[in-house]
Amino acid sequence: MKPELQTLHNVWSANRAVKETTNHQISFNELTNSIVSTGPFSFYIIDFYDMSLSHISDSLYEMHDFNPENTSFNDILGAIHPDDIGFVIKAEDFLTRFFLEKVGREKLMSYKISYSHRARLRNNQYALFNHQALMLTLDENGGYGKSLNIHTRIDHLSSIPTYKISLIGLHGEPSYMNLSLDGSTDVPASFSKREIDIIKNIAEGLGSAEIADKLFIAESTVKKHRKNILEKSDCKNTAQLIKSCVLQGLI
Repeated sequence: MKPELQTLHNVWSANRAVKETTNHQISFNELTNSIVSTGPFSFYIIDFYDMSLSHISDSLYEMHDFNPENTSFNDILGAIHPDDIGFVIKAEDFLTRFFLEKVGREKLMSYKISYSHRARLRNNQYALFNHQALMLTLDENGGYGKSLNIHTRIDHLSSIPTYKISLIGLHGEPSYMNLSLDGSTDVPASFSKREIDIIKNIAEGLGSAEIADKLFIAESTVKKHRKNILEKSDCKNTAQLIKSCVLQGLI
């Protein structure tokens, strides 16, 4: 194993579950159905207890030319750009300390973790991906169990990682956006749950009338929300808005 990958494993080994965990907080289908696709994406579940993979999407093999019969977590980690692996190591260590010291390990399943890094494609070129992680299980001591990892290709939006981390609060928890590894943070626009729903639908290519039908609200209400969202975010148009929200990990 490469030294940098061993360092990553060392970060996780002290925090992983001491026994196998079995129960997901919510169903896997519900999680994957909630994915907002802003580009080609792949997903898998990693079990930190024994570092085994399950529920691997076919797109993971197709994008990176991994062997469907024998793909390991180290294969996925090994595809990270050499210039970004140091950030990933520091990011995972930072997240461990941040939840332990500021949020509480017991709340890990109430957050979506997001940051970006470059990864090698099947043609040996590199592209920027948004890494999102949702912890599905913990043991009784807060040790890492199973996590759903989603990697979305976003090189049509940017070619360079932000080298920042966002923690998107679920179930009413507060969000922490654009965290630097030193703990400092930018102050992004604060959107209501309804506004985030509308942003996600815009990202899926829906127009105001379609969003109104889907959310059971008036089209004029959707248009008002869209105007307010652009003003809050200081974005000139929806394309700039979606790019900003994806890079921050909001969607």
